[in-house]
Amino acid sequence: MTESQRTATAGPRVSLSDDQLERYARHLILKGVGVRGQKRLLASKVLIVGAGGLGSPVALYLAAAGVGTIGIVDGDVVDASNLQRQIIHDDGHVGMAKAESAKLGVNRLNPDVRVNTYRTMFAADNAADIIDGYDLVVDATDNFAAKFLINDACVLAGKPFIHGGVVRFSGQLMDYVPGKGPCYRCIFREMPAAGEVPTCREAGVLGAAVGVIGSLQAVEAVKMITGAGDLLTARMLTVDLLSMNIRAVPLPEHEPGCPVCGDHPTITTLDPDNYIQPSCAV
Repeated sequence: MTESQRTATAGPRVSLSDDQLERYARHLILKGVGVRGQKRLLASKVLIVGAGGLGSPVALYLAAAGVGTIGIVDGDVVDASNLQRQIIHDDGHVGMAKAESAKLGVNRLNPDVRVNTYRTMFAADNAADIIDGYDLVVDATDNFAAKFLINDACVLAGKPFIHGGVVRFSGQLMDYVPGKGPCYRCIFREMPAAGEVPTCREAGVLGAAVGVIGSLQAVEAVKMITGAGDLLTARMLTVDLLSMNIRAVPLPEHEPGCPVCGDHPTITTLDPDNYIQPSCAV
């Protein structure tokens, strides 16, 4: 039994309609998904923080896969400069709230998916309430404060999440599953100082690069839900698209001194003063 199969729950008692049998036919014959895995997808609830370059492929591929409920958190509006990479939006949606534009894109692809929208920035004072009720969280944000907040909120709530990050032509991703490996703060203990690491707005980003990383995040979410394969716990996948160098870097199993998931945690609540940047999407 694989690690992800150990973390998967028993298949829900859901019957597939004739339309669903046709729509998900390629999943139903796929070893590792099948009928049981598809039922898990239909019963699952996934929260995506950020409806931008990463969130776009995540939302579209999870909708196509049949995830039953998708939550989308984004307090921004669609801008023309987003359209180079944020493929869930289009020219006619410039000026529209990103969460609502993303909902239209999801339901255009699969009208059976229930989409919950949160037209707000993911912040310390709303994070716990927003993630409540979801099975897992996908980090599709572009700044360190948001990433540390997602990590800390999920660790405190006992929720798995999938980290992703991209800048220029490179990206990375890893999974956090409670009790199965290090959290994001185990690896990156403190947030970099403001301006120390350039953002996509400052350094640029290849549109297809966020598509690659976001698609891989969607793969990890499907694996996490269905129990297929091995998850990226205790490993970080790094992708350099200029050289096409892709590596799975081993990570420590657990950091006992981690301030949020360690043996003697010092972060036990979400203090707004610790997360000062808004949760912008890539």
